[in-house]
Amino acid sequence: MTFPIHDASPVRFPGPLPAAADVVIIGGGVVGVMTAWFLAERGLSVTLCEKGRIAGEQSSRNWGWVRQQGRDPGELPIMVESLRLWKSLAQELGQGLGFRQTGVLYLADTAEEMAGYEGWLTHARAHDVDSRILSREEVAAMIPQAAAGWKGGLWTASDARAEPWAAVPLLAEGAVRRGVTIVENCAVRALDIAAGRVAGVVTERGRIRAGRVLVAAGAWSRLFLGAHGVKIPQLAVLASVAATAPLPMVFDGAACDSRFAFRRRADGGYSIAPSDHHDFFPGRDAFASLRSFLPVLRQDFRTTRFRPFAPKGYPDAWGTPRRWSPDEVSPFERMRILNPAPNAAVVERLRDDFARTFPALGRPDLTAAWAGMIDTMPDVVPVVDHIAAIPGLTVATGMSGHGFGIGPGMGRVVASLVAGDAPGHDLSRFRFSRFSDGTKLAPGPSL
Repeated sequence: MTFPIHDASPVRFPGPLPAAADVVIIGGGVVGVMTAWFLAERGLSVTLCEKGRIAGEQSSRNWGWVRQQGRDPGELPIMVESLRLWKSLAQELGQGLGFRQTGVLYLADTAEEMAGYEGWLTHARAHDVDSRILSREEVAAMIPQAAAGWKGGLWTASDARAEPWAAVPLLAEGAVRRGVTIVENCAVRALDIAAGRVAGVVTERGRIRAGRVLVAAGAWSRLFLGAHGVKIPQLAVLASVAATAPLPMVFDGAACDSRFAFRRRADGGYSIAPSDHHDFFPGRDAFASLRSFLPVLRQDFRTTRFRPFAPKGYPDAWGTPRRWSPDEVSPFERMRILNPAPNAAVVERLRDDFARTFPALGRPDLTAAWAGMIDTMPDVVPVVDHIAAIPGLTVATGMSGHGFGIGPGMGRVVASLVAGDAPGHDLSRFRFSRFSDGTKLAPGPSL
């Protein structure tokens, strides 16, 4: 399996498309796949439609971190459950997931960062997460080849890593064994609505009758939902990642400081990414959501580079239609996989950052570089809720770069929500109504 998955990757899940299902899921990322998995375990018939490839977008383009550390308090209990699920999934599916509990380490360059780590520990302790503060000396002993001189760190030994481009298709295979029908290269063009409620979906290959539909379409969710009058203030930012060739081990887990992040991969290389840079292409939706996003823009303004226009076909490109007929080709078919080019200057800077941190290794050779579009909300937590205006419709989107690690736990929660059962966690932080009930939208106490 190459990384990341792209539109030239072979189709692994061809269908066929059924005439009916209990639930249709739109989107083949980790949350959609794991929701399908748990719905099938409940005995429901489930069809998952993916316009391109399973994990073709952010679910194969992320850092591969499975972390409790630094989570928003609303996400943390679901993430604790998710880590338990990852461990059981690894027992069932084997080493192909790349799952290993090698820890996550946040490295502090300033006293203010150390104070922030101390403050977040309150949430860790409330959920029995084993996070702890490391001194300068403890960090130096943990990463002895580093020359950065960090002031200390936050360490969670139970946190883990996995290989996203391999793990999510493997999870999809497990869902199929449980009875899920997955159809790649099959865009859902629209909801089929009768008498004001969901009656199914219209795909490019025909209709599927279903009383329940889940939209878990990542960066495309706003575009799809907006065509049905459901408006969510969701935008997407570009994040670049690179893979080094195999290197001597300097740290076996995942770590980041204020400049860059690095994670040991199963092939002996490191995935490296900036922790201080995103590219943003403002489009029509971005201007419409400007007021909602002002708090997070103020917080991250220095780390965001504003680009002039979204490339043709992107969800928020100026030329992307916001309305279309279910009988015509949709924007989702015109761009099967959102596959943006990485920021070349950022990738080169990553090599320099790695060399400054590990001077004995120097500038690493790269085997690949890629980018993904991270779907995000103004408060940097997802929407996980039913849509009251369209009975039968549920949304799970805006994972804000947090979706891979929390995917199994969030899938279990969303499956319960779709099935009409108690989700087992307080989901009020993720309710859809927060965008209209006067709630102040701002990032919570995460790291």
